[in-house]
Amino acid sequence: MARVFMKGCEAIAEAAVRSGCRFFAGYPITPQNEIPEYMSRRMPEVGGVFVQGESEVASINMIFGAAQTGTRAMTSSSSCGISLMSEGLSFLAGARVPMVVVNVQRGGPGIGAIQPAQQDYLQATKASGNGGFQMMVLAPSTVQEAVDMTFAAFDYAQRDRNPVMVLADGVIGTIMEPVTLPEARSSEQVAELKASCRSWALVGHDLSCEPRALVDSGDWDTKGMEQKNIEASALYESWKKDAQAEELFLDDAEVVVAAYGISGRIARSAVSLLRQEGLKVGLIRPKTVNPFPFESFDKLDYHRVKAILDVEMSIPAQMLYDVRMAVRGRCGISTCLHSGGEILGRHEIMDSVRGLFK
Repeated sequence: MARVFMKGCEAIAEAAVRSGCRFFAGYPITPQNEIPEYMSRRMPEVGGVFVQGESEVASINMIFGAAQTGTRAMTSSSSCGISLMSEGLSFLAGARVPMVVVNVQRGGPGIGAIQPAQQDYLQATKASGNGGFQMMVLAPSTVQEAVDMTFAAFDYAQRDRNPVMVLADGVIGTIMEPVTLPEARSSEQVAELKASCRSWALVGHDLSCEPRALVDSGDWDTKGMEQKNIEASALYESWKKDAQAEELFLDDAEVVVAAYGISGRIARSAVSLLRQEGLKVGLIRPKTVNPFPFESFDKLDYHRVKAILDVEMSIPAQMLYDVRMAVRGRCGISTCLHSGGEILGRHEIMDSVRGLFK
């Protein structure tokens, strides 16, 4: 298909439409405003529904209602707005209702800054809401990856009957790049996807011949919460097979840079330039941050790899916790960090790596 030049947020929205999203509810917040703005125009064109909620709390609960019918639904926000949605996300996960949520991260804590940051990693991967539920979390480093991951997120959500998050940032959301858009699913395909949810969705079942569908956040009468949590835990464990990472120059690397999202993109460029200087440096860039690609770190030869450099736009570091779990004390770990809307410079990563070699 032909490549088109699109802003990140608008490309995410178009990818959602092409994946079959037919309901969007959201509330404006920088730097993701172009997603609801785009959806307000695009949803009516495909027979979908757009609602600007009066708040993030209202919006996530509208998503809950729409997604219960088997309709592919999405919301988006940024950082503090995602916090307001946390209770609704917990209910969606408890009821095993599929949907997609996009977080275009900004600086914090609190209201913070509208500039890009990566300070929501722990929230996204460890504590998106109460009750210990988890979501698959996809982390793009380019607009093209944001398109591909958003399109796939709806399929993951429906496969698992569970919310899925696309964890972007203000850079990915606002830059413009050429992208190749996936082929749009036809109206017939979208209808088939919805029909495949009939066994559980609230779609007006005929009680004379079909069991009544019930979407219940507790299943109190039939299973009890502990059994539901056991089943959810097994689901989360099954995601290990879905872990993805970009691995670059690991065959002979003595220092490995670990970074995701926009930091991973900057790190990739820094690593390539350091290679031209003759330094044996490699890169692990998680594409899924939940599940985390632990296997990529297990494959390293720790007789040769002397240090890992964790690079992220968060102070204190957050992905560092997973990197430590992955390394398990087999080599030293250093950090190169910015936060609060300050974007990493390639030279800073390069200087940090040179320092490790010295």
